[in-house]
Amino acid sequence: MVTLNKIYTRTGDAGSTRLATGAPVSKASLRVEAYGGVDETNAAIGQARQHTAADAALDAMLERIQNDLFDLGADLATPEQHSKPEWEPLRILENQVTRLEQEIDLLNAEMQPLTSFVLPAGSPAAAALHVARTVCRRAERTCVALAATEGEIVGAPAIKYLNRLSDLLFVAARWSNDKGAADVLWKPGATRS
Repeated sequence: MVTLNKIYTRTGDAGSTRLATGAPVSKASLRVEAYGGVDETNAAIGQARQHTAADAALDAMLERIQNDLFDLGADLATPEQHSKPEWEPLRILENQVTRLEQEIDLLNAEMQPLTSFVLPAGSPAAAALHVARTVCRRAERTCVALAATEGEIVGAPAIKYLNRLSDLLFVAARWSNDKGAADVLWKPGATRS
């Protein structure tokens, strides 16, 4: 259980923070940027949910994903260590990735295949889910960059989770556009003349 008695601590005033392990790190570090991107994704999904409440199944799916994103933030804020940690860190698991795949397939099964790219538009829910998708893609790119940094470890399920989540948000956006029937399709070159 997390207890927050005081919100401001003044410890970050000089531009540093602490990871879940207690290790000090610059707020400009790639690891902090990675879990910050996950936090932004979570907030964007929360904003999108202001428009998905009428679809109870989709809204419940998004609420569960928001909880997963807190798990992912904890995963990224607790770097893997060579020595055994004092406690078992929270990590994203493959079954969380598999669940996203199952939900993508469930939503996608009721939609016609795409014949063009879609514009990030349509209903308020769809537009908000597209924003969440792009924020998620940015968080994924940051996590990939962190994993490629010498001395840094990011679990493969964490990166897979973000990759699948952006796919789910795309499909959910289409779902929110009357199961794809109200998608706004890209018309290549339509505005060049």
